[in-house]
Amino acid sequence: MSGTPAARGCVDDSELGGGMSQELMMVRAAELYYEDGRTQDEIGALLRTTRWKVGRLLARAREQGIVRIEIVHPAARRLGLERALRERYGLTDAVVVPAADDAQAAVARAAADYLAALRPVPRILGISWGRTLSDVAARLDDGWADGVRVVQVNGGVSLTRSPDGAAATAVAIAAKAGGQATLLPSPAILERAETKAAIESDRTVAAVLELAASASAYLFSAGAADADSVLVDSGYLSADEVAALVRRGAVGDVLGRYIGADGEPVDPALDARTVGIGLDRLRSAETSVLVIAGQAKHAVARAVVTSGLCSVIVTDEATAQALTADAMTDGAADATAGAPHEPTAQNSTAAASTEGTAS
Repeated sequence: MSGTPAARGCVDDSELGGGMSQELMMVRAAELYYEDGRTQDEIGALLRTTRWKVGRLLARAREQGIVRIEIVHPAARRLGLERALRERYGLTDAVVVPAADDAQAAVARAAADYLAALRPVPRILGISWGRTLSDVAARLDDGWADGVRVVQVNGGVSLTRSPDGAAATAVAIAAKAGGQATLLPSPAILERAETKAAIESDRTVAAVLELAASASAYLFSAGAADADSVLVDSGYLSADEVAALVRRGAVGDVLGRYIGADGEPVDPALDARTVGIGLDRLRSAETSVLVIAGQAKHAVARAVVTSGLCSVIVTDEATAQALTADAMTDGAADATAGAPHEPTAQNSTAAASTEGTAS
């Protein structure tokens, strides 16, 4: 309990009853019920009132914040924030975990639990790659599903030996479901659009992309637009190139594609060199699950939910609070951004390619 004028601990019965105010009676009822463990009948006798009125006093104490009930468990969720996210952004579902020392680990655990409980079980699961998805894969239990086919939806042949690579993540998720992984044998970003077109026209690569586009559900994360990006770690972009994208309005990347606040690629030429399914496939999917945590990713999380790139979000309490706080201040001017999971119009203004960006 918080905000009570009374001392904590057991309440002296001699203090009760008489002509106390309604507010003090509410506080006393809450202390007796939640701290002393008295029944409502016992409290009624002590306060010289009815059991029915004690029930009303306890309900009012919760409504006014005098009593705050907190469930302390790693699997606990923030249901009020989940409801606010669903209503504000037209999401099918939302999972919000309480604040934790390691927010990403807590969110990864929640995403693993959500995937295992997803019904119907996706027969073809399309996944992105990176640190967050690697963490989710590590936290999935063996046997989380039976016979799921996992397909990589964007290029990810690493130019370094990163442990968070696409292949390792896809194989781990599939193996724990007794299924098989289908990998996309291509880098995430190529140096020339012509090279990308040639690779995607290859029969093997084209077959993987076709399978990825047919997935019954998608599980993906989004990266912040900064030097800590997995695309920088993997050798596809330099920190300076990411900084140039930020100057063009980039807030982060989804499936390796750098997007602005409107959820659209900020550099069409770079996007033309990025291998994988398009963002519109996420928008049109019945189930596309965004897994995201951390303050650095608030801007890209906002871009994803407002532009309909996900139907489900699994996130931490701070990110959910940032997204719902925006909802309260945006008002009617931002109402169209919260339309339920529908595609937004393509940006009609083409921009020049980021100078010097290479795979």
